[in-house]
Amino acid sequence: MTAIPISDPSPKRTVFFQDLGFRPYAPVWDLQKKLQQELIDRKISREMSVQRNDAALGGYLLFVEHPHVYTLGKSGSPHHLLASPDFLAQIQAEFVPIDRGGDITYHGPGQLVGYPILDLDLFFTDIGRYLRTLEEAVIRLLAGFGIEAGREAGYTGVWVNGAKICAMGLKCSRWVTMHGFALNVNTDLSYFSHIVPCGIADKPVTSMQNLLGHVVDPQQVKHQMRAQISQLFGIRLQDGLPVQV
Repeated sequence: MTAIPISDPSPKRTVFFQDLGFRPYAPVWDLQKKLQQELIDRKISREMSVQRNDAALGGYLLFVEHPHVYTLGKSGSPHHLLASPDFLAQIQAEFVPIDRGGDITYHGPGQLVGYPILDLDLFFTDIGRYLRTLEEAVIRLLAGFGIEAGREAGYTGVWVNGAKICAMGLKCSRWVTMHGFALNVNTDLSYFSHIVPCGIADKPVTSMQNLLGHVVDPQQVKHQMRAQISQLFGIRLQDGLPVQV
């Protein structure tokens, strides 16, 4: 496996962190767009300045758990949603077409969703490396729980024995990211049967609970994920957002 380089930790970039708890999808999507635009505005201001600010804000990291929702990326097919509007209402799930790349995926209770909103100009301007670094953070986290995970050739995300345990998707504007990863911790996997997950018909999905045979402490998962992202991106996480949420 190709080694994933760790970003230069000197100087460490400050990234504001917020665990949003249990929130509907749309307001968090709006918050992502607000934070992304703020970083873009900062970047434009910095580019116009004669003297570069080496203490520039690296970005934001949001953790959240969503109610049942299916999101469809710009390159996805609406035919990959296999449920009717009436059935979605029965299972209390939303369907939301969104602005990230990729196809359809599911978010719901028992899943750790992470949204890194980072100015990659302050880290590395390489989308492939960015995704591989996020994957590496998840792979290392899972190893700490005794789960041997890895990558599947030709696919994004993190896999265990051919089953996807973590999906990823992003939107990048002026090298500022939004959207991110969805790690199945204690997720009800039956909700994936109502879609073609990520547009891949022949690959199953799994979860940490499914693999370990017991409910996993979500706070422990969040703590370890914070640590892995902080190390791999060479960032200093500061609790709380400097904006109202």
